Amino acid sequence: MRKISVESISEEIARLCIRANTILPPELCALLERAAAEESEGAAAGALDDIVENFRYAARSAMPICQDTGMAVVFAEVGQQVQICGGLFEDAVNEGVRRGYERGLLRKSVVADPVRRGNTDDNCPAVIYTRLTGGDKIRLTVAPKGFGSENMSAIRMFLPGDGAEKIEEFVVQTVKNAGARPCPPIVVGVGLGGTFEQAALISKLALIRPVDRRSGDEFYARMEERLLEKINALNIGAQGFGGKHTALAVNIETRPTHIAGLPCAVNIGCHVTRHAEGEI
Repeated sequence: MRKISVESISEEIARLCIRANTILPPELCALLERAAAEESEGAAAGALDDIVENFRYAARSAMPICQDTGMAVVFAEVGQQVQICGGLFEDAVNEGVRRGYERGLLRKSVVADPVRRGNTDDNCPAVIYTRLTGGDKIRLTVAPKGFGSENMSAIRMFLPGDGAEKIEEFVVQTVKNAGARPCPPIVVGVGLGGTFEQAALISKLALIRPVDRRSGDEFYARMEERLLEKINALNIGAQGFGGKHTALAVNIETRPTHIAGLPCAVNIGCHVTRHAEGEI
């Protein structure tokens, strides 16, 4: 049994909150740079050049890439040979978010009540998903989620006979309805299967998968490619200025489901689809 203190968890979460908000994943940077090099539409090309300049400057200066520094979504894989010492795991995660958003001068965007509002003033509580795994380590992923893109997400409970064509129509229509509001070029996470809530969860997990890696299932890898082509044919383009690059990637995650169901969730990520990973 390996002992891990709540203090070390809080400090790692704080570090990841700052890193995720200031340094984009390298594979996402590469796709944005390629899009900027390929874009021929004048206004869209200018927008992409600005996006590239912005994320490079943010990394150099340790400043937030976007003013919406998001609601902290934390995925934790906790080894069963770990003993957490000194307090509760969720308290440690929230303390880390509190520290990270204070130290990093990150905007605090969480309200205490969905209807009556009232800022919590520390960006807590985080949204925490914990999974027990083998081993004696804790693996943490912090994925700050801005709501310009989150608000454009959608879910539909298809019937099993609806099939791939109707699913693709739904995904494309969701992006079309969103238009320029999620700050394209976007990353599209699609969750298929499970139950109502699991489809939504895995659509968010899809946004964490590297954008340069296709599904390991050839059937869904081809669906990802078709969807990317259809979405980019919408001509929404970077920041809504038209052109070739409405989306940078479509990532599909799947889970087994009930014989009578086919849940489909679409979680949209903006061009600042952020996450940072660490291990204790």
